[in-house]
Amino acid sequence: MPPAADNSLALAHDWAESMPPNAPITVVLAQFDDLVAEGLRELVERDPSLAIVAADVAPTRIGVVLRAHRPDVAILDLDALGKFAEVRELSARNPATRLVLLGSDPAPIECAQLLAFGASACLGKGTQSRDMINAIHLASRGLQVLPRIKAGSHGGPAPVAGAGMLSRRESEVLPMLQQGHSNAQIALALNVGVETVRTHARNIYRKLGVSSRRELVVPPVPSAPDAPPGTPALEHSPLPYRTVTPLGRARRGRGAGHR
Repeated sequence: MPPAADNSLALAHDWAESMPPNAPITVVLAQFDDLVAEGLRELVERDPSLAIVAADVAPTRIGVVLRAHRPDVAILDLDALGKFAEVRELSARNPATRLVLLGSDPAPIECAQLLAFGASACLGKGTQSRDMINAIHLASRGLQVLPRIKAGSHGGPAPVAGAGMLSRRESEVLPMLQQGHSNAQIALALNVGVETVRTHARNIYRKLGVSSRRELVVPPVPSAPDAPPGTPALEHSPLPYRTVTPLGRARRGRGAGHR
């Protein structure tokens, strides 16, 4: 685990000394559509501080490959997940690996839930190359990354993702469930019937792979945390996403970012 802020200079030195010098960040790439897969692989291979240990990994073999290679970062196709709770299972079984999820314009509320399930980053497949690389480096340091919330074309909430993800109404119900509101309170706030709320809640539980609202609670996070002591700042700023709290797991290898 990265050292605490107290006596940060001395502790950061000890932490850095305990890590192998010049260790690359090891990466596993899941299976993506051909164009995305080709661009992602080329992007990672161009960064000398990253090393791909497995690529084009089918969804059914992700768990096996992560256990075999124990990579620092795994980049997964969010759209290929059967349920969001798979992220929680993968994170729990592979605590040394940070999970970076790429999806087709995932909604911020969905990304927040995925981070609560243990993902390190949740980004759209249209993310700029340099920002994707920065996200990998931030994730490898134990930081979580969320896309910035964008308004819709008419000033409303950003559109939700396609099939298999939450509908617009479900994305309105989810944060209220996370905050512990009762069905009656949600119905009153949204001006719908209690039975309608129950239906939305059941759909949310099914899509996320959870059994109750207790599993949906997202812990509050500060909007501007500090990186682990001794970690240099990234060059590209501002980013189209925001970083939140460290996860509390140190990656194996050097803690330096990419240059």
